[in-house]
Amino acid sequence: MKYSVFLFFALLGSLFAQDKLHYIENGKLKLGINLSSGGSVFYLSTLGGKNLLNHYDRGRYIQQSYYGRKDGTMWMDQHWVWNPVQGGHYKGDGAKVLEYKKSADAIYVKSTPVHWASGEDLTDSIMEQWIVLKGRIVHIRYKFTYDGDEKHPEKTHEVPAVFVDSSYNKLMFYSGDKPWKDKELDVVIPGWPNKSFNMTESWAAYVNDEKFGLGVLSPSSKNLTCYRYIVKNKTGSKSADCSYFAPTMKSAIVKGSTITYDVFLTIGSIEKIRKRFKELSQNSVKRD
Repeated sequence: MKYSVFLFFALLGSLFAQDKLHYIENGKLKLGINLSSGGSVFYLSTLGGKNLLNHYDRGRYIQQSYYGRKDGTMWMDQHWVWNPVQGGHYKGDGAKVLEYKKSADAIYVKSTPVHWASGEDLTDSIMEQWIVLKGRIVHIRYKFTYDGDEKHPEKTHEVPAVFVDSSYNKLMFYSGDKPWKDKELDVVIPGWPNKSFNMTESWAAYVNDEKFGLGVLSPSSKNLTCYRYIVKNKTGSKSADCSYFAPTMKSAIVKGSTITYDVFLTIGSIEKIRKRFKELSQNSVKRD
């Protein structure tokens, strides 16, 4: 997940030929999920626009990803840990969907996560997602339920992992001590490997040179990890090159654990992205 970018995957394209792709739209946004990858989100655009997301392999979706104890698994030549992901195994096997419901502008998916490194179906765990399009906002609620016997120590989890077309190269967020006061945003062009930052407004956006792009608000998080992996200077949803970030949170996972959180996505100029997220934040405060 956090490092799923190696050229090892260059031959995986044929494995995705039978993917079950489903879309919803509402006149402003179009969103697509892959039912061959646990229902993970692989497509998001304005209606009639191009996909802003990268989905080069099963790890590169907007999806749930959690971490636990060392378990002797290997990913490529790296020692790995217990790592349930929504999309599937790094070698290309997708996660299985248990239940799927769809309406005109909403989707529900229940799936069995896959261990990213070993490819094992983690049948002691369940992943669920509820997606609703609301105007120019995508609202996703994620839920992870664990009923295994292992006690996993506190780890940093991706809530969620987000992979964007590499043409969106600037990561913008606010890290100061006066959130939602319209103070100047941080602007970084991430490199390799991961770096971490505070995001005190709980959102970040990858934008292009015109400061247009994709924003992700994860209210349960005040931190993010990010990188950009550039090998051929190519863009597109199936390119090896990508821009990545993930809001993060820490939690231990033990028998009976559930992790539930909300995420909001939007596309637009950086000014509109921040304005929409500010309105969401203020409305949340009023409801509370």
